[in-house]
Amino acid sequence: MLKRKMLRDIKKHKAQFISIFLMAFLGVFVFSGVGGGSLGLETSVNQFYEDTNMADGWIYSPYLNDVFLYQVDMLGATNQMERHVVMDSQADFENKPDVTLHFVENNTISKFYLVEGSPLDINDSNGVWLDKSFADAKGLNVGDNITFTFEGYEITKIIRGLGYSPEYVYHSSQYSVLPDFNKIGFAYLSHKAFPSDDVPYNVLNVKFDGKAETYDKLLSYRLDGYYATFIQKSDHVSVSQFENQITLQKMMGDIFPFVFILVSMLILLTTMTRIISHQRTQIGILKASGFKNYIIILHYLSYGFWMVLIGSVLGLILGPMVLPGFVYSVMKHIFILPSWNVVWSMNFVYMTILMIIMSLVVSFYSAKSISDESPSQSIRAKSPKVFKKGLIERLGFWHNLSFNIRWNYRDARRNKFRSLMTVIGIIGCTSLLICAFGLNDSMNELTEWNFEYINHYDSEMIIDSDADSSEVDKVAKAVDGEKIMKTVIEIESSSEKKQGTLLVLDGGDMITPTDDDWNKVEIADDEVSMSKKMAELLGVGVGDTVRWHMIDSNRWIEIKIDKIHADPNTQGLVMSKDKLEDLGLNYTPSSIVTDEHVDKNYSAIKSYTTKEFRIGNWQGLTQAAWVLIYALTAFASILAVIVLYNLGLLSFTEIEKDIATLKILGFKTKTLRKLLLTQNLWFTTIGFILGVPIGSYLLKTIWRSAGDLYYLIPSISITTLLLTGIITFSLSILVNLMFSGKIKKLDMVETLNNGE
Repeated sequence: MLKRKMLRDIKKHKAQFISIFLMAFLGVFVFSGVGGGSLGLETSVNQFYEDTNMADGWIYSPYLNDVFLYQVDMLGATNQMERHVVMDSQADFENKPDVTLHFVENNTISKFYLVEGSPLDINDSNGVWLDKSFADAKGLNVGDNITFTFEGYEITKIIRGLGYSPEYVYHSSQYSVLPDFNKIGFAYLSHKAFPSDDVPYNVLNVKFDGKAETYDKLLSYRLDGYYATFIQKSDHVSVSQFENQITLQKMMGDIFPFVFILVSMLILLTTMTRIISHQRTQIGILKASGFKNYIIILHYLSYGFWMVLIGSVLGLILGPMVLPGFVYSVMKHIFILPSWNVVWSMNFVYMTILMIIMSLVVSFYSAKSISDESPSQSIRAKSPKVFKKGLIERLGFWHNLSFNIRWNYRDARRNKFRSLMTVIGIIGCTSLLICAFGLNDSMNELTEWNFEYINHYDSEMIIDSDADSSEVDKVAKAVDGEKIMKTVIEIESSSEKKQGTLLVLDGGDMITPTDDDWNKVEIADDEVSMSKKMAELLGVGVGDTVRWHMIDSNRWIEIKIDKIHADPNTQGLVMSKDKLEDLGLNYTPSSIVTDEHVDKNYSAIKSYTTKEFRIGNWQGLTQAAWVLIYALTAFASILAVIVLYNLGLLSFTEIEKDIATLKILGFKTKTLRKLLLTQNLWFTTIGFILGVPIGSYLLKTIWRSAGDLYYLIPSISITTLLLTGIITFSLSILVNLMFSGKIKKLDMVETLNNGE
């Protein structure tokens, strides 16, 4: 009999129970889906690193002879090492793509991962093992010939195999943040394939015990001056970029489920409170008929239990099946892995169990108070709470306030818990909307900041490494362009060491560094400016001294920081050509920038990029953030409707008798509607005010997951605040209008006599 009653009640209140089901489903769906994806990414990349024996660090040095190897071995922590010759080359194609060549000593550390063809043969001097992504882009197959040009050499090799490398999970050039495999690639060859008997090893891959920071200090103590730089695994660009994506996924998995679970429990509490309030007479009759208290409690516990159980289990099953594939489809355009796995975790089951337990606790809280009452008490309507006058009500201006304000104030005092739940619901909606629209603002502003206020050029022409300086000057003059120099450097403060970019300008205004407010930062010819993100990472500021060196040189240079500028995607140092030469370094232009739209080939130019291409590149890299924006907007809107509707139902349930009494006293429906609207707007205003800073905090949390390469400023525009306010308050008013019909149709006699 009680089962049939439960089914009838669920059918009668289907909107509320569908909401409970949806929130429970979404909570576990997102938690298990995002969790399965992030754990899958972590497991997939770690398995790839393990299968290929990924290096723990890379030592760059031109002195990798037996004495150097002996000294590295004597550090004590080193347990494996292998020398490589790593050189930039150009493949023999019309667009002269950059291919990084690895001439390996024995292919034991950071090994080539074979997908197609024969395994890498260390004695094969005629073969090459090529990047599969590059080969696919160029239509190359196993058995084809390919020619590389580098350092005055030209070699032609037979493609023996295609595959991947753990060092190139993320692979891009300094001119493009999104991988373009038509222009870049890598290749592994035996050291016997090098076109000289004297193999100039320049990179030592090492595996070691202990922390990388400790190993770095040992290396510096024993071999300082004999190597250019040491890069630990966590600082490798490929490793750090992929790790940032995993961090972003985990962050999403922590924030979203919490909101959904909180909302599902709020809805369950409001629904069960409403049902039990309306069924006091039925409960009293059941007690009088001999039903024990625990039977009645179990009956009401089953309402939320089944909805949450079905929703949670369905989310548990579908989450890992659906969400990771959706996220992976975006990431596969940016990262390269041999396999993309989804990992199941018992934490997903624990979350499901926690949801079910919480539903039982909430339902028990709703039913416990009435179960303790005697049948004669339960069968009667619950007596209204009696409150003494508060401080505000004793003040002189109280009686000058309108009836609307006084009634709503007292109603909020009488129903503190319901008022608190309403405010919490509004905070959740507002914070998600602020975060979603704030992400949209930030992305748009970063694009404008980068491509309008900092970089004013249309085309960037990449100079061929073999080009003569006079040819470069002719091209610069022909396109009315400016020569710039970009190179990778390592910067060290007293406490930190980071990789970055050196940008050297030769006058002109095609590139103008700015501050956070997009105002131009004037950098004199004898000054050095550091990007704000790099300064924060190194813990330095204006006036401080740091050391730096080019990544392929072991000559360290000490400089004073004269200015701090801000840049969204280039972190490092900016200086003039004169300053660089004053430091004793050669100015070697790497590209020409011009505001002309270049579509002509020049002999001195290897390739070029346009503004349109760079914007598309940037948006492609941030595609995952846009997915997050869309998801947040959709979830926030769903959340707002569900929360406001269900809390509105609870509010109406608790004041039905008050409304009926006011109607009998002559209050019109229009006046009563205004009465409810006033309270709704009060709670919405409070929730909105509190939700804005919480949304801002969520936005900052998301941007912090971007890692060390990018400086992203959270932005919340007036438009975002207005749009969030319009959506939130419109939904609040809409919900109020939905209950206007209930006020009009309210049966005053039945409501006032309910339970008598």
